[in-house]
Amino acid sequence: MKTKEIKVGNVLIGGDNPVSIQTMWDRPITVVDNKLIDKLNDIQAAGCDIIRFAVPKIEDAKIIGDIASKISMPVVADIHFDYKIALKCMDYPISKIRINPGNIGTKWKVEEVLKKAVDKNIPLRIGINGGSLPSDLRENDNLSKALITAAEREMEFLDKHNFDNFLVSLKASNIDDAYRANKAFSKKYNNPIHLGITEAGSLIPAVVKSSIYLYKLLSEGIGDTLRISISDDPLKEIYAANEILSALKLNKRERVELISCPKCGRASFDTHEFNNLIQKKLSTVNKSITVAIMGCTVNGPQEAKHADLGITGSGNSILIFKHGEIIRKVTKDEALEAFTQEIDNFEK
Repeated sequence: MKTKEIKVGNVLIGGDNPVSIQTMWDRPITVVDNKLIDKLNDIQAAGCDIIRFAVPKIEDAKIIGDIASKISMPVVADIHFDYKIALKCMDYPISKIRINPGNIGTKWKVEEVLKKAVDKNIPLRIGINGGSLPSDLRENDNLSKALITAAEREMEFLDKHNFDNFLVSLKASNIDDAYRANKAFSKKYNNPIHLGITEAGSLIPAVVKSSIYLYKLLSEGIGDTLRISISDDPLKEIYAANEILSALKLNKRERVELISCPKCGRASFDTHEFNNLIQKKLSTVNKSITVAIMGCTVNGPQEAKHADLGITGSGNSILIFKHGEIIRKVTKDEALEAFTQEIDNFEK
């Protein structure tokens, strides 16, 4: 079912719009300084469309509002328990409010949030998590059904108040439960869906779980925006999301496809080190090119001759090649800058 379109700042979600990428800031903020803004701009440059911040105290609303006024990426305020925080956040240029109406309190408090959201034309995300279901649904053996039931209760309340500017997330830590819930929901409702596996863990388990889960849903046309939840730097969430969307041919951006061999006893070029050095650069390149980082000068250029650009080396002699043909020889100290230049200048 085609979902309806909502607008989150300058990002359109749902309808025929491409799947957008989100992340969440990972620590408390007390000062909005240039270092913070630079980090947020790096996250956006890597391919993030929307960023979310926890707002645990009402004083934090001003801080998040200050951030929203200094970056072009839409900012989402994540609210639990206190409806006054949601109201305060909407006094600032915040693009969306994420709430779980079930833990905001009595219905009149939710009504106050809805009234101000209508007045400010700010969408909401109704966030339903398997770990924070209403008490009467927590012992339900069918978690996917419980997630939908919890969402439907909140949607019924919103519908009674003629509020339809919202999207829904149904998250669980188990792939099958989350998959069944979102698939069943998508068959019944046309609200945009925010996808994600909650509490997915550290880098490797999180990427594995999220890849399987997102492949199943996105390949069926289900899902409008997503977050890869990783217990690590938010930038890694963006890297992973971009790779998944690119693999599924759903990435709206032109991206670099990276080929890189593992190290072995024959390796004469440290692919691990160079990957770490070049990763940030590659994440910001909006070109549909293939880049190879190879560990062996003997086989590297030929094994990766299908790549648009590649690099390998031995000791202090580094080779840069294009479609298998060596085009440049530089020293190890010159390698990063030289390879970056070749990427910037490359045209098909």
